[in-house]
This record gives sequence, C-alpha cells and structure tokens, in this order.
Amino acid sequence: MDEETEPPEQSEKPERPAAGSVVCARCGTTAEGDAVPVTWLSSVEDGRRLHFCESCARLHIRAIESRLDSLWW
Repeated sequence: MDEETEPPEQSEKPERPAAGSVVCARCGTTAEGDAVPVTWLSSVEDGRRLHFCESCARLHIRAIESRLDSLWW
C-alpha cells in the first residue's frame, strides 16, 4: 500500500473565510473567485460541506474511494 495510515488530526480548518472564497479543507488553498472550481472535490461529512483542491484529492484518491472520513487521510 502506498499510503501510510495515521490517526485523525483534531485541528479544524475553516470551510470558507470571511471574504467568501472557497478554501480547501485539507491544505487551506484558496480558489479564485466565489465558485467551487470544477476540478475540486466536494464532500459532506458530519452535515458539513467540505471542499478539497485538485492536489489533495489526487493525493488521497484511494482513501476517498474507500469512503474514509477526511480526518483519517
């Protein structure tokens, strides 16, 4: 297996900053404009909508396809 399994981190990153732009819930990358880019992944976890940038989605695709919570990847 290529990925190492680590326990979830307890830090929470904001889904959207005050400016209204979209932020990656994993790395904090900010998308240009107010809309979610087509290449980004959207997920609903614990009733919250989270967005993940293309880089984070590609890096963790196996965990995403296994339906693991983002806290575990």
